[in-house]
Amino acid sequence: MPSFRPSSSRQRAKRRARRARNSSSAIAAAALTAVLALTATACGPSDNEGGSDPSASANQGSDDLALPSDLNNKLKDLGLDLDKWKDGAWKDFDKEWLREAGDFINPIIEDLWDSDRMKDAEEPDQPVEDDIAGDQNVTDPEPQPVDAQQVKTPYSANVPEAGKVFFDGPDGSMVCSATVVKDPANPGKSNMLWTAGHCVHAGKGGGWYRNVMFVPSYNDSGLSTAELENASKEEIAPKGLWWAEWAQTSDQWIKQGAKVGGQGAPYDFAVLKVKPEDGSDKSLEETIGGALPVEFNAPAVKSIEDMTATGYPAAPPFDGQSMHQCTDKPGRLSLDTAQPTMYRVGCRMTAGSSGGGWVAKGQDGQPALVSNTSIGPANGTWLAGPHLGEEAKGVYNAVSKKFANR
Repeated sequence: MPSFRPSSSRQRAKRRARRARNSSSAIAAAALTAVLALTATACGPSDNEGGSDPSASANQGSDDLALPSDLNNKLKDLGLDLDKWKDGAWKDFDKEWLREAGDFINPIIEDLWDSDRMKDAEEPDQPVEDDIAGDQNVTDPEPQPVDAQQVKTPYSANVPEAGKVFFDGPDGSMVCSATVVKDPANPGKSNMLWTAGHCVHAGKGGGWYRNVMFVPSYNDSGLSTAELENASKEEIAPKGLWWAEWAQTSDQWIKQGAKVGGQGAPYDFAVLKVKPEDGSDKSLEETIGGALPVEFNAPAVKSIEDMTATGYPAAPPFDGQSMHQCTDKPGRLSLDTAQPTMYRVGCRMTAGSSGGGWVAKGQDGQPALVSNTSIGPANGTWLAGPHLGEEAKGVYNAVSKKFANR
């Protein structure tokens, strides 16, 4: 679904020019990641503890890789003819590349995500609950819709942990939402994010997305779409750009995840380890002034007074440029009696809010991240998110441990 934007002829022409330029950047990025995939086997294996840790060899020692001398010939060996890309055939290749590249490979490409490219990124297809017969013994009545409220500005002073994720998929540049969470291995200096699995991996039959980048407090001052036309990168990303150095999601999402029907949704979560584009030594947590703990043993639904879901909804009637929240008492949603029951709240946020954190009081009574936006119905009246149990804890701990010394 396209994002809503004013549609004057001048603005349409500007967007067409930006998309043409952005396509060239995406092609260059795809070529680089394809070559890195070719050379990944020269690197040593990584540890695998908890959740899915897809063949991390592509990240281990990638700074020392020697690229093939004849890039064009190497790509042609894979059936990729760069000469054809200028005619638009690269998009068909991108779909194939997404499926076949098994490792998460995400080198920093400086200035790829400029202010125009960020503004033009669209929402991905949010997994949709589609004709699912829930077990009424564990599924509560559908909640009343709750209107999403725009967060007070500056966002960095009110919800500093929240931000926007940008990435490239086969259909172009897309967006999700994410939350900065604490890192047990690096207290006070976390570079870890929580988001949805479908914001980093396409699910069953798919692969890892590329050029994954996080902007904390995106559009901090809440500028309008018109005002953003002339906004600088500093206005859009006051806390900098943070590239995903690693991404990890659940085995269940990778094997079962789908855009419709709710398949894999109870395990639709992911953890990212990020680093700054500018090479700063300051951590993300230090930069924004905080990070949320993650609660893997949240109270029963009946004991939760309310949950607050935060995100950047991008599908109509929203445009993806403003941070919004919904607060509601959660109910339960069961998609499969053999899988964990999900949380569900009334909320009119749309696609683009996917991956955004759900915050409630944890067992200690303090605010904690207890879920993330995963699925919603086509009419956009509610959202559902996974209950974070042992699988989620395994993914979280594995990422923390992997980067414990750096």
